[in-house]
Amino acid sequence: KVYAVCMSLRLAGQWIWDSWFVKDQDVYHAFYLQASRALVDPNRRHRNVSVGHSISKDLINWTVVSDALAISDSPAFDSYTTWTGSVVRSEDGKWFMFYTGTSREDGGDIQSIGAATSNDLSNWTKLSNEALLRADERWYAKLDKSQWHDEAFRDPWVFRLPGESEWTMLTTAGSNEAKSRQEEAIMGVAKSKDLKNWQIQPPLGGPGQGFGETEVFQFEIVDGMPILLFCCGPQWLSEDRKAAGEIGGVYSMPVAADLSDVDFNRAVLFPDTSLYASRLVQDSKGGWNLIAFLNNVDGEFVG
Repeated sequence: KVYAVCMSLRLAGQWIWDSWFVKDQDVYHAFYLQASRALVDPNRRHRNVSVGHSISKDLINWTVVSDALAISDSPAFDSYTTWTGSVVRSEDGKWFMFYTGTSREDGGDIQSIGAATSNDLSNWTKLSNEALLRADERWYAKLDKSQWHDEAFRDPWVFRLPGESEWTMLTTAGSNEAKSRQEEAIMGVAKSKDLKNWQIQPPLGGPGQGFGETEVFQFEIVDGMPILLFCCGPQWLSEDRKAAGEIGGVYSMPVAADLSDVDFNRAVLFPDTSLYASRLVQDSKGGWNLIAFLNNVDGEFVG
């Protein structure tokens, strides 16, 4: 495939990284993680983050508008951070933004998922100070069982599978059966009929499939092919993938349309490894655009 790269959005005062998109009539809305460049060290951005918002009609020229989300006052599941999410529209026309939260009460080590709603994609009201979903210890690694420093359950991608009326949520998660950190990654799954009440399901994929952590999932059908898109950093790659020369980045892989066949061993690395946390967004002409943030270039974080 031939692809072209263009710079769409850069903010003078903020780093921006993970993003998610939705279209309302002829306007695209981009929501993204942002943090002040005054922090100096980009590694500090993760704990000093809010959700920014920009709009566009062509996915290239963007206008920055009012921020979408900030942290809640304690006590709350998101009193420390508001991280990556997705936006969908319910049958009654209300928009739902699902996002990741961490709390100051537990030192930010436990990731969980909550939601906010809006009538116009600009003014958001959080559903609750309590999380909607947390990792279920039947299948997912909790903080006391994780081989990492935190409890991974984040990056909710909400959508409907073809032919289904209920909603599906995919999340970053870790297996409680993994033998090592480099093989812990699995894909969390939850189902809902009303976007408010969720039932956590057994994971898809399994430990030992090449990754220690798989982030920012997206399911799409592109040119008739159902695929999963995700990303993985170099610190989470299996020894086999590192031995093959991979340094991490954006990955994609074919799956069954009902997600009945998920095998991360099939994942293929996107050629441009400077990109991370990508989203596939369909433009007004039906073409697909891969939108991601510039991660590291010549050893420096770009954001």
